[in-house]
Amino acid sequence: MKNIILILFILFTISCKSQTYPLRTYTDIPDNSYLKDTNNELADYVGTWKANWNSKTIFIYISKEVNKYNSGLYVYIDSLIIKFKVTDIAGNILFDNTNLTGDYVKINGINFRNGENKYYFTYVDTDLCLRTGFVDISFTDSTKTQLKWHYGETENLIDSDCFYYNYPPNQRPEPLPYNAVFTKQ
Repeated sequence: MKNIILILFILFTISCKSQTYPLRTYTDIPDNSYLKDTNNELADYVGTWKANWNSKTIFIYISKEVNKYNSGLYVYIDSLIIKFKVTDIAGNILFDNTNLTGDYVKINGINFRNGENKYYFTYVDTDLCLRTGFVDISFTDSTKTQLKWHYGETENLIDSDCFYYNYPPNQRPEPLPYNAVFTKQ
């Protein structure tokens, strides 16, 4: 009887195991499946990157998270995250979220879109009155030493509690460039 229970338990465990799919799977997949970076595409993005814009320097630090649960998609996925530091021309730090961990990271990877070689991210900044947007990055050429960056800010409803509520748009904090080319460091 113990052997039968053990065998049933093993069969149940095997049958409940989620399936693994390549990262670029664009069909419906069962909940709790795993979108794995089977082609190791994300590795080329990992590292430190630098760009200049509007008399500022931005460093982005891209890392890969493996088998992370995405509660919006109900799947486990290999994805990228970005932490960043922005300095002015004198080297003063304007923005720095390089010490954030886990769910507090402000730029979280989504995935590649079907048929594109751009990787997409969401940006949510709780320190800047819930500023939100989307970022996409792609390599400029086959050497993969430069990234083309595009940031699109979504409609941000700024309420009277926001510290920059009465600022004119051109004086509001600018944490990210809208367009830039980053060079791998």
